[in-house]
Amino acid sequence: MNKMQSAMSLKKFPKIGLRKLSWLTMDPRITLSTAQKLGATSLKESKRGYGWACLKGIDHLSKSDPTPDIVVFLDGDYSDYPSEIVKLVDPIINGMADMVIGSRELGIKEPGSMMPQQIFGNWLATTLIRYLYHVKYTDLGPFRAIKYDALMQLKMEDKTYGWTVEMQIKAIKNKLKIEEIAVDYRKRIGISKVSGTLKGTILAGYKIIATIIKYL
Repeated sequence: MNKMQSAMSLKKFPKIGLRKLSWLTMDPRITLSTAQKLGATSLKESKRGYGWACLKGIDHLSKSDPTPDIVVFLDGDYSDYPSEIVKLVDPIINGMADMVIGSRELGIKEPGSMMPQQIFGNWLATTLIRYLYHVKYTDLGPFRAIKYDALMQLKMEDKTYGWTVEMQIKAIKNKLKIEEIAVDYRKRIGISKVSGTLKGTILAGYKIIATIIKYL
């Protein structure tokens, strides 16, 4: 992810009629002044890893007053559509869900937006979850919304590749009300350090499967 990608995503965030919105960006190249101009807070996390960045954001939110009602996660590589946040949080606002997963499998994917290894990995992971936990997910997509209190209840721990699947497994174990909705997906800007490299693909695959088995 680079500075342009983060800024482009922030500029596309919708105006939603909720009590208060706080946008957090974890890209260290987004300066405080740039973030403020875009209506966001820029946090710094020196440790590499998707989970580390998410945990940093959660720690920041836990110290805010008041704490938020809903937390939304999405990648800053411009592959997600921030305008879809509205439909992502709607089931939570209306009391129908505690957590909503944005499913790329149910939505429209731009050709080439997901690598073959991503598609296969998603299928394998969701199939294992269905057989081992008896819950049907169609995606481990990063675009998701969850009640703040439910998020804190999950006591998230993973620092790297297993973050999304850990959340989904723990949501099952904690008997959260879970929904999936279709979200669209487009080609990211730049090359992924995970799906874009052989090493990243292997490490992510191993970590995801290990996490699924860990919480049995």
